[in-house]
Amino acid sequence: MNYEAILHVPLSNYAYGTDEEHIVFRLRTARNDIKSCILHYGDRSCRQTPVLFSELPMQVIASDTLFDYYEVKLRTPYTRVCYYFEVSDGKESKLYYADDFHTGLTDERSEYYQFPFNRKEDIAEVPKWVNDAIVYNIFPDSFATGYRFISGCKCEKQYQGHLVSGKNGGTIGGILENLDYIQDLGANCIYLNPIFAAGEYHKYDLLDYFHVDPCFGTNEDFHLLVQTCHQRDIRVIIDGVFNHCGWNFSVFEDVVKNGEQSKYKDWFYKLQFPVIRPDNMEDYPNYSCFGYERKMPKMNTSNPEVIAYFQKVCSYWIKNFDIDGWRLDAANEINFDFWRMFRKTAKALKPDCLLIGEIWESAYPWLHGDQFDSAMNYDMRKNCRDFFALEQIDAAQFESRITNMLIRYPEQMLYAQLNVLDTHDVPRFLSLCNGNQEKFRLAVVFLFTFIGIPSVFYGDEQAIQGITEEDYRQVMSWKNTKMVEFYKNIIQIRKSNLALREGKFQTVKAKKNSRLFAFVREKNKQLIYVILNAGNREETVPTEICEKADVLFQEGVSDGKIVPYGFAIFQKK
Repeated sequence: MNYEAILHVPLSNYAYGTDEEHIVFRLRTARNDIKSCILHYGDRSCRQTPVLFSELPMQVIASDTLFDYYEVKLRTPYTRVCYYFEVSDGKESKLYYADDFHTGLTDERSEYYQFPFNRKEDIAEVPKWVNDAIVYNIFPDSFATGYRFISGCKCEKQYQGHLVSGKNGGTIGGILENLDYIQDLGANCIYLNPIFAAGEYHKYDLLDYFHVDPCFGTNEDFHLLVQTCHQRDIRVIIDGVFNHCGWNFSVFEDVVKNGEQSKYKDWFYKLQFPVIRPDNMEDYPNYSCFGYERKMPKMNTSNPEVIAYFQKVCSYWIKNFDIDGWRLDAANEINFDFWRMFRKTAKALKPDCLLIGEIWESAYPWLHGDQFDSAMNYDMRKNCRDFFALEQIDAAQFESRITNMLIRYPEQMLYAQLNVLDTHDVPRFLSLCNGNQEKFRLAVVFLFTFIGIPSVFYGDEQAIQGITEEDYRQVMSWKNTKMVEFYKNIIQIRKSNLALREGKFQTVKAKKNSRLFAFVREKNKQLIYVILNAGNREETVPTEICEKADVLFQEGVSDGKIVPYGFAIFQKK
């Protein structure tokens, strides 16, 4: 038995409540090392000594290159649990508690692992609607000026004495006129990159948090958009940029003007007086910024006045416009207390408001139920890039990476992750595939059959490409392409099958030096099998997948064979 590989961490993603009656327990072991794993649990407050334990067998829910991960969901009549694990490799058995291995039990109940109390307020809850969400991510400047039309024209307007600009002529009115297109595609949630008044076309250098940028329209235009979307059962999420502002934001201008006498001098990080806004973008400013973007001074989000200000911003857009959520920019650069207060404000006004953090790596510190409901799953994009687009990893390595994503978060948070192939910050996935649409479609199939919320960046369904920022934020294409029909089909399959939205995930086939990857999603005895051939040679479809199964969607599968870059989705009941 490989003792060094065994791991359990109490009160973490290895032990957490999913509701007031259920607790999930996990144990990590070396891969293919353990033959059986049993959870023994009892009431930590029972009046008998020794504690009376019950037992439940645990199952392997996922594996990576090095480890197996065992799990069991316990339904318990009491909310206080002490517990230990019994592991066996077929030759010897050990009891595992107190982070050590034992041959027998102890009368000291405090020696066992403890789940002190399954408190309702500590259980991570996410809005119920996320399981059914299909997100369409719009970069407002590049999407539409009118019905199936984008002008491509620059916009320059004055706002509070400052120039605000756009590059491509996209407007909120243009989004409104194309809701039929978005809805026909199958999306039921729109995520908008920043719409507030700001200097540059991307609108991440804000100068007013309470008004829509005049290049995009008016607050009234946005109110009409949200209202119309809700009439169509489409939710609206907006981008919140609170880590930094623009250097023409009135508060920062006051600091530039009044220096150390400014009442806002504590709203920003590391100011040196006098504060100078450098004309040359190569010059370092004498204040902290987002990265080295001199036009984006970093805000001191630990300042109570700053927290209160952004609580007002949060309240304003929920109360007056009934938005359905916030995507929170540069979320990992902002302190935890800020987000806890922001969450309390948002949830008090709209309990099912979705909060999504922009975090490019593991978001576990933010996903305990006290800050965000979700995070942008850039890891999924990275893994899909390396497997489908660049072909740098084999199926076994892909499985290993997927497993790391699956066991990283509590179950309810996992299903709320915003899964992306493309965003406004990265090269288009199709370009990473060198324009190979077969490879791209494989990644899209995985996106819509994996756990989490699938997000489509505008134009992906139109096969838009782009490596540089200028190209991957290019104007929307309005052609009726085969790719559009492909997206409609795969979205409809997801919406029609509960197992793809809420089911468990289990790898079926992922061998070393192979590029054939297959998995199953299961819910209420419905089984959906997905097989993806990400290689350049024909493969055989495993009989356990295709036998007595209905084909829901496929490309390149016949007579038990799957062509290079082919896929199939099967259903078994």
